[in-house]
Amino acid sequence: MARLIVMYRTPEDVAAFDRHYSGTHIGLASKMPGLRSYEISHGPVMTPDGASSYHLVAMLRFDEIASLKAALASPEGQAAVEDVGRFATGGVDIYLFDDRVAGG
Repeated sequence: MARLIVMYRTPEDVAAFDRHYSGTHIGLASKMPGLRSYEISHGPVMTPDGASSYHLVAMLRFDEIASLKAALASPEGQAAVEDVGRFATGGVDIYLFDDRVAGG
Protein backbone atom coordinates (compact mmCIF):
# COMPACT_ATOMS: atom_id res chain seq x y z
CA MET A 1 0.00 0.00 0.00
CA ALA A 2 1.02 3.65 -0.37
CA ARG A 3 -0.03 6.80 1.39
CA LEU A 4 -0.36 10.46 0.60
CA ILE A 5 -0.19 12.58 3.75
CA VAL A 6 -1.25 16.23 3.45
CA MET A 7 -0.59 18.40 6.50
CA TYR A 8 -2.37 21.76 6.39
CA ARG A 9 -0.92 24.52 8.56
CA THR A 10 -3.37 26.75 10.40
CA PRO A 11 -4.96 29.04 7.78
CA GLU A 12 -5.64 32.75 8.06
CA ASP A 13 -9.40 32.11 8.25
CA VAL A 14 -10.14 28.75 9.87
CA ALA A 15 -13.90 28.89 9.21
CA ALA A 16 -13.37 29.63 5.49
CA PHE A 17 -10.81 26.81 5.26
CA ASP A 18 -13.18 24.32 6.91
CA ARG A 19 -16.10 25.34 4.64
CA HIS A 20 -14.03 25.01 1.48
CA TYR A 21 -12.35 21.79 2.55
CA SER A 22 -15.57 20.01 3.42
CA GLY A 23 -17.71 21.62 0.74
CA THR A 24 -15.34 21.46 -2.22
CA HIS A 25 -11.94 19.86 -1.68
CA ILE A 26 -13.04 16.50 -0.31
CA GLY A 27 -15.27 16.05 -3.36
CA LEU A 28 -12.39 16.83 -5.73
CA ALA A 29 -9.81 14.65 -3.97
CA SER A 30 -12.26 11.75 -3.60
CA LYS A 31 -12.45 11.46 -7.40
CA MET A 32 -8.77 10.59 -7.83
CA PRO A 33 -8.44 7.24 -9.61
CA GLY A 34 -7.18 4.38 -7.49
CA LEU A 35 -8.02 6.01 -4.15
CA ARG A 36 -8.72 3.26 -1.58
CA SER A 37 -9.41 5.35 1.53
CA TYR A 38 -9.46 8.98 2.61
CA GLU A 39 -9.22 9.93 6.27
CA ILE A 40 -8.89 13.34 7.88
CA SER A 41 -8.02 14.42 11.39
CA HIS A 42 -10.76 15.62 13.71
CA GLY A 43 -10.10 18.21 16.38
CA PRO A 44 -6.75 19.79 17.21
CA VAL A 45 -3.56 18.39 15.67
CA MET A 46 -1.12 18.19 18.57
CA THR A 47 2.42 17.19 19.44
CA PRO A 48 3.31 15.28 22.62
CA ASP A 49 4.09 18.71 24.13
CA GLY A 50 0.80 20.34 23.12
CA ALA A 51 -0.29 22.56 20.24
CA SER A 52 1.14 22.31 16.72
CA SER A 53 1.12 24.61 13.71
CA TYR A 54 -1.19 22.21 11.84
CA HIS A 55 -4.94 22.58 11.50
CA LEU A 56 -5.80 19.39 9.60
CA VAL A 57 -4.09 16.23 8.37
CA ALA A 58 -5.42 14.19 5.44
CA MET A 59 -4.32 10.59 4.85
CA LEU A 60 -5.11 9.02 1.48
CA ARG A 61 -4.32 5.40 0.71
CA PHE A 62 -3.57 3.79 -2.67
CA ASP A 63 -2.53 0.27 -3.71
CA GLU A 64 1.03 1.27 -4.57
CA ILE A 65 3.23 4.32 -5.07
CA ALA A 66 2.86 4.09 -8.87
CA SER A 67 -0.94 4.35 -8.62
CA LEU A 68 -0.61 7.25 -6.18
CA LYS A 69 1.66 9.14 -8.59
CA ALA A 70 -0.69 8.34 -11.47
CA ALA A 71 -3.63 9.65 -9.44
CA LEU A 72 -1.81 12.94 -8.77
CA ALA A 73 -0.98 13.28 -12.48
CA SER A 74 -4.58 12.57 -13.56
CA PRO A 75 -7.02 15.39 -14.38
CA GLU A 76 -8.83 14.67 -11.09
CA GLY A 77 -5.57 14.76 -9.14
CA GLN A 78 -4.47 17.97 -10.83
CA ALA A 79 -7.82 19.58 -9.99
CA ALA A 80 -7.37 18.64 -6.32
CA VAL A 81 -3.76 19.90 -6.26
CA GLU A 82 -4.76 23.19 -7.90
CA ASP A 83 -7.60 23.60 -5.42
CA VAL A 84 -5.19 23.53 -2.46
CA GLY A 85 -3.95 26.98 -3.46
CA ARG A 86 -7.46 28.36 -3.11
CA PHE A 87 -7.90 27.65 0.60
CA ALA A 88 -4.63 26.51 2.25
CA THR A 89 -3.49 30.03 3.17
CA GLY A 90 -1.34 28.78 6.06
CA GLY A 91 0.73 26.50 3.85
CA VAL A 92 0.79 22.77 3.34
CA ASP A 93 3.29 19.93 3.63
CA ILE A 94 2.75 16.91 1.36
CA TYR A 95 4.39 13.49 1.71
CA LEU A 96 3.96 10.28 -0.25
CA PHE A 97 5.42 6.91 0.60
CA ASP A 98 4.97 3.16 0.51
CA ASP A 99 3.82 1.68 3.81
CA ARG A 100 3.60 -1.70 5.44
CA VAL A 101 2.42 -3.19 8.69
CA ALA A 102 5.16 -2.94 11.29
CA GLY A 103 6.85 -6.25 11.88
CA GLY A 104 5.48 -7.59 8.59
